[in-house]
Amino acid sequence: MKIEHITLHHIRMPLVAPFQTSRWVERDRECVLVELQAEGLTGWGECVATQSCTYSYETVKTNWLILEDFLLPALLGVDLPDISTYHRLISHVTGHPMAKAGLEMALWDVFAQAAGVSLQHLLGGEGDRVAVGVSVGIQPDIPALLAQVEAYLRQGYTRIKIKIKPGRDFADTAALRQAYPDLLLQVDANSAYRLTDIDTLKALDDLGLLLIEQPLAHDDILDHAKLQAQLRTALCLDESITSVDHARWALEVDACRIINIKPGRVGGMAEGKRIHDTCHAQGVPVWMGGMLETGIGRAANLALASLPGFTLPGDISASARYYQRDIITEPFELNPDSTLSVPTGPGLGVTMDRDWLQQIRLRRQTFTGG
Repeated sequence: MKIEHITLHHIRMPLVAPFQTSRWVERDRECVLVELQAEGLTGWGECVATQSCTYSYETVKTNWLILEDFLLPALLGVDLPDISTYHRLISHVTGHPMAKAGLEMALWDVFAQAAGVSLQHLLGGEGDRVAVGVSVGIQPDIPALLAQVEAYLRQGYTRIKIKIKPGRDFADTAALRQAYPDLLLQVDANSAYRLTDIDTLKALDDLGLLLIEQPLAHDDILDHAKLQAQLRTALCLDESITSVDHARWALEVDACRIINIKPGRVGGMAEGKRIHDTCHAQGVPVWMGGMLETGIGRAANLALASLPGFTLPGDISASARYYQRDIITEPFELNPDSTLSVPTGPGLGVTMDRDWLQQIRLRRQTFTGG
């Protein structure tokens, strides 16, 4: 398949409310969308890096730069037979997984369209729905947290994840557990703790959590192994897992019992699938994390999350959780059983809302192959 044109779109979409983690606050969703034309087909991808280097070193600006200067020149005008060839062509580019994943997503879209199948089918997924939960940012106080969680439960979500940080951890989580004794509940620290905080983290053991996500440093595996040995609650690694090798290392040293898979964090769906396969072979649960994706990235995440090893509810959530208006013409809605439906149309199975794209776009540039 010859890659003829690629257009980059820098967009900014307002969130319905600020989203606060342990270390930063998101108020708008900025990202780079990739529009790829090949032999009469159009594929879409989403680079999940935001405007600041908080979650990772990548940003919207670095994504654009790496795409324009290194990734697109390696691809434009090339007759590309498959995804593995794409990875071989860009193997000289070190790092920048979110930029690579956004371009890869657009390729998956056109390859699935060319085959006349859904992305889910091409990846080997199964089932028409994926179990999802909702991620709740740090609220001003406990009453506000309880009110926010109650609102999400009324909407139909059955699994809640709350962000925690030092000083906003045990009391918040205990209040939720007291209010909802049977709630599927997990916490996410986004690397806010150190091993010296062991007593605080051990206190969470008594609250019946599904997991504690990424409590220690973003690039750590060894200290997580030391911590997991002292906890009954399963640790889940997110930021620390940037490749299938990192997943293997973490499992070999018992640094975690669960892994969060984000295609953008690991360089794309191909690597995400490899991590899934590695974990599934060892009976280790995985689940799909979220990066405030638009409907483009959300569709891709649902397709990947339909693989059999994704046994825990993901942070995919309905479009309305984050946006008054999504970038696709048919936003994702929560089903009564706390699931989202996996798109069944060719490729990603969603349609870009080009009128809205034009309104929220900050920059656009088209690159053409030889």
